Amino acid sequence: MRFKFKLISILVLIFVLISPSFAQQREAPPVEFLKISDNLYEIHGGSGANGGLYIGDNGTLVIDAKMNKESVNQVLAGIKKITDKPVKYLVNTHSDGDHVNGNRFFPENVIIVAHKNCRKEFFHTQRDGSASKWSSTELAPFVPSVTFKDKMDIYLGTKKVELWYFGKGHTTGDIVVYFPEEKTAFVGDQIFIGRAQLIHAYKGGNSFAHVKTLAKMLSTLDAKKFCSGHADVIGREAVKKHIKEMVTLQDKVKDLKSLGKKLGEIKAKFNENESRLIEAIYNEIK
Repeated sequence: MRFKFKLISILVLIFVLISPSFAQQREAPPVEFLKISDNLYEIHGGSGANGGLYIGDNGTLVIDAKMNKESVNQVLAGIKKITDKPVKYLVNTHSDGDHVNGNRFFPENVIIVAHKNCRKEFFHTQRDGSASKWSSTELAPFVPSVTFKDKMDIYLGTKKVELWYFGKGHTTGDIVVYFPEEKTAFVGDQIFIGRAQLIHAYKGGNSFAHVKTLAKMLSTLDAKKFCSGHADVIGREAVKKHIKEMVTLQDKVKDLKSLGKKLGEIKAKFNENESRLIEAIYNEIK
């Protein structure tokens, strides 16, 4: 009886240890390409955030890189089914792992482009204080090698892709990849829909700057569609609603803090899933 109990305990322990990996595999649906136009696709599924594919005259441009080799291989195989044009550029919208960890699995001749602050954040100390893995010689070829400050245009023959930097927000290096013909903007994690906005303070992100950055994006670009890292495509009104909701949260935290409320007391007045955002706003208010 004692042996049977020990055996059951061991089997339960093994299941607990391996089940997270099985769960992760189940949670990663296959990569799929959602058509926006003949030249532009949004990439969903796999391990990592949503990305994009643009087909130019003489090559293609990919937006964000998923997280692992399996998902990157699915992306590359999917591209070959759509076009025989080679991948020339990989654009990282920002430095979060679910957008850039797959960089290393793209061919080394692919040019990786990002904002200059994004490149710096590749080498930033991690949230837990550990050193960045991107400092290693092995990964050096997969850090963005081309950077820009405010705006950059990439031409694939006659086709133009616009890269815009409107300021810090989610991090200090988030960019917008804009396709003027399609009036479609890829914004990475600058907009979350259906969940609290992430502001990475440890990377210099700022919620008040986030609001200004999105407002500047709307006033600058004539975009009608906005593709983000973790939601379906939205329109301009949804972006405006997101900005309004952020301002409402900020005003409420300001008012509570002005009354002398401590962080824990303020967090208790919001949904639990908003805790990190409320803390970021609280710490920004001086």
